[in-house]
Amino acid sequence: MLKLIIGNKAYSSWSMRGWLAVRQSGVEFEEIVVPLYDEDWDKRRQGDEFAPSSGKVPILWDGDIVVWDSMAIIEYLAEQSSDDRFWPADAAARAAARSMAAEMHSGFATLRREHGMNVRRRYPPAELSEGTQRDVTRIVELWAEARSRWGGSGDFLFGDFGAVDIMFAPVVTRLLTYAIPVPRFAAAYGAAVIDHPFVREWIAAAQEEPWVIEKFEVPAK
Repeated sequence: MLKLIIGNKAYSSWSMRGWLAVRQSGVEFEEIVVPLYDEDWDKRRQGDEFAPSSGKVPILWDGDIVVWDSMAIIEYLAEQSSDDRFWPADAAARAAARSMAAEMHSGFATLRREHGMNVRRRYPPAELSEGTQRDVTRIVELWAEARSRWGGSGDFLFGDFGAVDIMFAPVVTRLLTYAIPVPRFAAAYGAAVIDHPFVREWIAAAQEEPWVIEKFEVPAK
């Protein structure tokens, strides 16, 4: 059985991506939640299970095979289960989906830094920094292109829920947490993501976690 080690569901956006990927694969797995930044965090990160990722989560073990980094986990699971669970069949759509997922993986640093993930909170609207507004504008542009060209009659960016939606799911939670305004079509897409059963399962579990990390419990300034 697969073993996935993740951080707090309330706060860990990369863990959310890795976890959604395993749920999307349909493969049974053991889930181990490791509280981030508690008194045992540094010691725990030095254990053998964390060594390949240098103490970072998520990290996926498949027997003796180890995969870390959310994008790598997605690709590994796509190979091991069914590729069409993750990527569109059409070549052009697949290329666009991979590009958008990769841009999410490497970009939007200001949004991430200034609006940390916290799926248990809802803050009133606040003025966005220039950098965050630029990130949000670009994200909405990507969503608009995907929905208009490949969304079809489905609710997600390329019709069916897949890898690119997994990569953007924590962004959707940030938009809700900080009441960041987006166009109507983007709000509808976000609502579909939040209503996906895997995402609902993750958010519900986050509400039950006992851990509170104070630095993630304050709204953006």
